[in-house]
Amino acid sequence: MIVVLDYGMGNVGSILNMLKKIGVSAKSALDTDMIDQADKLILPGVGAFDKGMELLISKGFDEAIKRNVLEKGKPILGICLGMQMLGRKSEEGEKPGLDLIPFDNVKFHFNSSNCLKIPHMGWNYVDICNSNSPLLRGIETKQRYYFVHTYHAECDKRENVLMESYYGYPFTAAVHDRNIYGTQFHPEKSHNFGMKLLLNFAKEC
Repeated sequence: MIVVLDYGMGNVGSILNMLKKIGVSAKSALDTDMIDQADKLILPGVGAFDKGMELLISKGFDEAIKRNVLEKGKPILGICLGMQMLGRKSEEGEKPGLDLIPFDNVKFHFNSSNCLKIPHMGWNYVDICNSNSPLLRGIETKQRYYFVHTYHAECDKRENVLMESYYGYPFTAAVHDRNIYGTQFHPEKSHNFGMKLLLNFAKEC
């Protein structure tokens, strides 16, 4: 069973609807017991980094995630803010993240000749950097996904960069380390491209 963590800052309903559409059984988790009972976890998120971490900690979800992901080896997929919280920290706030993958989140930085609007919002193509990941099984190189974000991950290790996109400069669009996955884009809003990725998470990861 896949459990989508409901801590007050994610579009849980949209993710559950998309999973239902592709024939995947899933439930929302309102407490740590459901996290412990899950086979796989999805950590969604929309909003500010510090507020997201505060809510995770207040519900005990931070320790439950670490217990199940690091000790029990359960796969987890972080989406948007959920991906950012898999890292160490963010320029957006002061609180530490879950520190499951070695990366920090930085704000888009553009020079005077390339002043693009932020947040970065809309459809973007991505390039696959690690085609061996089970999350990308059967997915070809050029895919389009829907983004809404002001911050992006900067990974310590190139091997943790799963996908890249471009907005003024190349940025990390997805990350992967062992049983831990994250997408800066919203697969639940990305139509057929997102459906395939979520199906891979359910069946292959």
